[in-house]
Amino acid sequence: MTTQPLSPLTMLLSRHTRRREFITLLGSAAAAWPLAARGQQSDRVPRIGVLMVRAEDDREGQSYVAAFRRGLTALGWVPGENVEVEYRWQANNTTMAQAFAKELVEFRPDIIVVNATPSLAAMRQATRTIPIVFVGVADPVGQGFVPSLARPGGNITGFGLEEPSMGAKWVELLKEIAPRVARAAILFNPETAPFARMFLPSMEAAARSAALTLTVAPVSDGAEAEQAIMAAGREEGGLIALPDSFLFGRREMIVALTASQHTPAVYAYRAFVTDGGLIAYGIDRIELFRLATFYVDRILKGAKPADLPVQLPTKFELAVNLKTAKSLGLDIPPSLLARADEVIE
Repeated sequence: MTTQPLSPLTMLLSRHTRRREFITLLGSAAAAWPLAARGQQSDRVPRIGVLMVRAEDDREGQSYVAAFRRGLTALGWVPGENVEVEYRWQANNTTMAQAFAKELVEFRPDIIVVNATPSLAAMRQATRTIPIVFVGVADPVGQGFVPSLARPGGNITGFGLEEPSMGAKWVELLKEIAPRVARAAILFNPETAPFARMFLPSMEAAARSAALTLTVAPVSDGAEAEQAIMAAGREEGGLIALPDSFLFGRREMIVALTASQHTPAVYAYRAFVTDGGLIAYGIDRIELFRLATFYVDRILKGAKPADLPVQLPTKFELAVNLKTAKSLGLDIPPSLLARADEVIE
């Protein structure tokens, strides 16, 4: 089997952004494979392209890919035996996302899996025909990726993230874990999280009930994020970091700054808490990657993305870091601990 050569751009961007899994197609599967109608060779193995929003060395990103591989294997698509997978890691860089999207299209995959809004935006520009399954994209209708959840139409379907009402949950958690906080900054990057403002109405309603003043703090780079966190610390306020690939990629910096400023913070990703953050409530994203393999399996067997409804998450996780709470002088209510899925001591 021949492989697509690395482009000069890929060689310059990273030596480690490509990972291939070459697979020999089982005879019976080859006979049944429907791509013959598209003029492909009868012995051509199915190809899956994957565009990840994280950096390749990100631990959480690797856990997503591991779940994806396990899911494929459970459905009979065994890495090393009967499917070829091409990975790209765009490292929260929109320019890289666009370049890698084009490369994956040139790879001529039968399906492409994309992670997060920036990756999906880049891939939609690159192709309107190759089936795309997205994993972890908030408000796909509002962002214009699909016309409806029930009937996505076109070549895109997938698995969404938090709905607008989640904003109220983060406000309530901040007030529950740090009842003395009277102000809170809402942190997000409008470029990587254009959907973020959908949370604001529910957050503002919850803040009024909790006598909490909110300040919207959009940021575009690390320096602005640092300034926003420092400002929250000076005001002895709290922080709510919205789901955002930009913030996720800078979670170590954010956690360190909130600790230095003694700022209680609520996050949408469990990974912030395992890295030393106070509390997180959000989607089990690892589970989403496992679920995505069911759609990959169906599409490889002939289903059309247009006929597969966009799925919304049903599994959420609450994580609390007791060590961080102690360093902030906070007493975690027993009722909150009883609800937690994970408590780090």
